[in-house]
This record gives sequence, structure tokens and C-alpha cells, in this order.
Amino acid sequence: MVENRRFMRTKLLLGDEGLEKLRESSVMVVGLGAVGGFALEALARSGIGHLVLVDFDIFEESNINRQILALSSTIGQKKTEAAAARVREINPDCKVDVKDMFVSADNLDALFAEKPDFVVDAIDALNPKCCLIEYLVQAEIPFISSMGAALKTNPAFIKTGKLSQSKNCGLAKFIRKRLRRRGLDISQISCVYSDEQVSLPEGALVQPEEEAAAGQGRARCTMGSLPTITAIFGLTAAHAAIMEIIKQ
Repeated sequence: MVENRRFMRTKLLLGDEGLEKLRESSVMVVGLGAVGGFALEALARSGIGHLVLVDFDIFEESNINRQILALSSTIGQKKTEAAAARVREINPDCKVDVKDMFVSADNLDALFAEKPDFVVDAIDALNPKCCLIEYLVQAEIPFISSMGAALKTNPAFIKTGKLSQSKNCGLAKFIRKRLRRRGLDISQISCVYSDEQVSLPEGALVQPEEEAAAGQGRARCTMGSLPTITAIFGLTAAHAAIMEIIKQ
């Protein structure tokens, strides 16, 4: 029998034991957009044996500038559907579960009926993100949460740390405030963030013109973003997941 060479170079670095830990692990990626798509790409290519893909959205043309799963051929397609197909192309042996849903406090118990080994939180909506983080902390499920990548331009400022350490990030500021209200210790919450002080260019932020769809949160501003920055956020989150799994 010819050995599967897809993950040969991962094996050379991590050894048989490290690769086997990845094969036996399950990772959930919540949000399959700019950050989550790149996180998923790295996780699939690392040899994770079970991936759970969570999103409710479909691809639009405006996603193409920064989302690895957004192509001319996937416009109008469900993000979970495109993501599952991508994973199977990378690693046919990976077990893929699709959860086509908008995360809320009401469905978290169902979502985590089977607990993964690690969760990558790439949600960009404030309330669902806070609900997810609170649930993961209380359920003692290891995770990393992505803070805001939009409007950032310098990759040198991107880092991992605790939520209490984050600064110069509007999303992180609101999350810290809400989670403190809920009684969570934000010094124990891992995240990827950029502490770059943004000088907002004219036109980089567009106010929402329409109300958000029912049950999918408030309409949000459209913010300028670069594929390089969102990709680094996603890859950094995936790396944190990989390192956590192989040290367990």
C-alpha cells in the first residue's frame, strides 16, 4: 500500500504522534468569510480529521477581494457548501459536518451537542460572537476568537494574546464591555487581534442602507479591508488551534 503523501511535510515536522493527534481531532470553524475561510484552509491542509463548518450566508461578488472561498463560480452558493467541497478536495479522508445556521443563544446547545476539541470563532456580528464566547468559556471548550481585521493595513501589528490585552480595536472594545457585564474573566479569553492605530481614510466605511434580515442581527457598516490582513488573522487562528491540539 502506497503511503498517503498529502501530509508528508507536516509529518516531517511534527512526527507520527503529532500528525496522528491532528487526524484524531475535531475543529469547528464558526464563520466562513474572510478570516474563517483562511483558517479552514490551513486546518484542512494540516490534516485535521474532523471539521465542523458553521455559517448561514451565501457568497456575493463583493466577497471576492478577501475571501478565499469566494470565486466567480461560488457567487450565490452557500458558504458551508463551498467550504465542504473545498475541504474534500484537499483531504478526502476528512470528516466534514455542515451546520447551515445563524449562531444565537437559542441554538448553541444544539450546535455543541457533540463537542469539538477546538473552536475557531470567526464571527463578525457582535451579539452572536459574545453569546458564542460565553458558551465556550462555560463549557470549557478550547477556542480562539478573531477580533476586527477590517480597516487594518500593517501585518506587523497582528498578534495573539488575551482579550484583556487587546487595544485599538473597536470590535474588541465592545466585546470586552459585554463579556465583563456577563461576569466573564476576559484575561482568560484567547484572541487574535491587531493593535494598529487606524487612521480612517475617507470612504473606508459605508453606513448600512438596509435593515438586516430577520433573525440575523442588526445591519452593519461596510468597512474596507485587505485580503492580506484578513488572511493572516485566519491563518494565525488556525495555527493556534494546531499548536493547542498537538500539545494536548
